[in-house]
Amino acid sequence: MHLTKPISSGPTLKTWTRDEYYRLAECGWFQSERTELIGGRIYVVSPQQFAHSIAVYQTTKALERIFCDGFWVRSQLPLHLDDMSEPEPDVSVAAGDPASFSDHPTAAVLIVEVSNSSLAIDRTEKAGLYASAGIDDYWIVNLVDGVLEVHRDPVADQQQPFGHTYRSVRTLQPTDAVSPLASPDAAILVRDLLSAQQ
Repeated sequence: MHLTKPISSGPTLKTWTRDEYYRLAECGWFQSERTELIGGRIYVVSPQQFAHSIAVYQTTKALERIFCDGFWVRSQLPLHLDDMSEPEPDVSVAAGDPASFSDHPTAAVLIVEVSNSSLAIDRTEKAGLYASAGIDDYWIVNLVDGVLEVHRDPVADQQQPFGHTYRSVRTLQPTDAVSPLASPDAAILVRDLLSAQQ
């Protein structure tokens, strides 16, 4: 009887857990690069252009005015969504104050991504990830078109990344106002989230 050697199917994709990702960082793999773990894949985040930085700053300040006691407005800090994903959204709002956490938050009442070169990923992979994590309120500050995209009502959809998407997607113009689901009585003008160049 002759045993045949299995035929190789070619290279496979290695996915990383959160613990492995941390060990790589401790070993100096990423040096000074900013990275995110999304569905087991490690993404290197593009350098920030000035318009992106200003929009992140303005969005953070606008949300800090609304979310005071009992909320933590976080700028470019990790969320531990599952063992294969630790994104670093441009802005997130977690329920509770920093002293109430012993690790990165596992949920958020609002996530905001500021998008120019990352717009396609933010609309697909990031949207699918956040929807699968049950994030009810996800905004994209779209610097390409000068608008705000508001994604709500996460639902299962096997055709989308991470098997989920948002049923409701609204596009708001700079003169429109938006209210976070977690603070429905507050209103923010979209233009206050956009960079100074818009």
